[in-house]
Amino acid sequence: MVKNSGSKICGMVITPIAIKDPPLLNAAGVHAPYALRTILELVTESGIVGISEIPGNVQTNEALESARSMVLGMDPFHLNALQNRLAAYFGDETAASRGDTPWDQRKLVHVFSALEVACLDIQGKMLDRPVVDLLGGKMRDSVPYAAYLFFKYEGAGGVLGTGQDPAAMGWAAARQKEAVDPEGIVAQAKAMCAEFGFQSIKLKGGAFEPRLETDSMFALYEAFGKDIPLRFDPNAIWKPETGLQFGKELEPILEYLEDPVRGQQNMADLRKKLGIPLATNMCTTSFGDIPSSIRLGSEDIILSDHHFWGGLRSSMELAKMCRTFGRDLSMHSNSHLGISMAAMTHLGAALPEMPYALDTHYPWQSEDVILGGKLPIVDGAVAVPSGPGLGVELDRSMLAKLHADYLACGLTKRDDEAEMQKYHPGWKFETIRW
Repeated sequence: MVKNSGSKICGMVITPIAIKDPPLLNAAGVHAPYALRTILELVTESGIVGISEIPGNVQTNEALESARSMVLGMDPFHLNALQNRLAAYFGDETAASRGDTPWDQRKLVHVFSALEVACLDIQGKMLDRPVVDLLGGKMRDSVPYAAYLFFKYEGAGGVLGTGQDPAAMGWAAARQKEAVDPEGIVAQAKAMCAEFGFQSIKLKGGAFEPRLETDSMFALYEAFGKDIPLRFDPNAIWKPETGLQFGKELEPILEYLEDPVRGQQNMADLRKKLGIPLATNMCTTSFGDIPSSIRLGSEDIILSDHHFWGGLRSSMELAKMCRTFGRDLSMHSNSHLGISMAAMTHLGAALPEMPYALDTHYPWQSEDVILGGKLPIVDGAVAVPSGPGLGVELDRSMLAKLHADYLACGLTKRDDEAEMQKYHPGWKFETIRW
């Protein structure tokens, strides 16, 4: 039985951190030597600590701080009331709030997802049950993830943007090597799959001309064969005619094509002409997008992300909508650590159906902020943490170290365009390039 005494939230700690990130390329530019994350801790009167992790951004951190008065004194089970208070405070965020930015910068979804996951962690610890049980219970004991490949420049992140370790072996060596052509991508894929046992492969595109990136997909198909599902994401940077030309070429080898073009109407038009599923985390990104998505027929697969859809429970609601309207659901990823990986795994285990392996950047991060180090990926899957709540705990020494790195690195937000200009002066992000 849960005791009500001491269950109110009396403490809230916001800690921005920076983690080494390799120079991974995408349509928006290149990753900085450090990726920013924010770690949230909520503390109850009885001393239970709930934790969560969200993408780092000084504006998001300020928004989270501004919600402090709405959080302190609340019951961690009263998430509906908290969500209503936050919505009234921040205002509704519609599809237009997402805009044409390369990544999601909405405040409300980030703030609430941080608070919700930390509260669910508290709830699980109070009930002595894992978060997956709070989402309806396990449908699977482990959750499959896909190898997530990137075109990249040489380096592994960190000081001076290099982080090179000449003694590194296996994946640790491969993650610091340049990959700007089909040969480099195949070598990267072989090293990642050998290390983690992934059974499906995704390549992030949008960095180079479509011919080179399409050739890289065919090189992967040649190297791994038809039994390893392949997916490709041009990052919505292709023109409609480009999407049709290269989409037709890729039809025979792809599991699905993600965001080849920008906008629901363009996606819907292309979907009618291609014989492979289209997935998105860019044209349908909020519940407000669902009606037009269904009316137009914009995609076959929605890639959820609990950081951007307002938490784990909202992602379960999205799964119901997808089932109702004939969509599949999978999961988008961002540069994250073990707290987010644990939350994603609990969600993945609770989803009623999961036809596609989930995305994760996790192999690209060489550091973590959880006790015991990184969650193991075995045969391409992560076992659902068995402890109460999220089943992971903060490593206080690493939290302090990564916070010090945040203070030293000078970054306050993600800006891949500015980073790319260090390699190519004058380079500019374009929403549609090829």
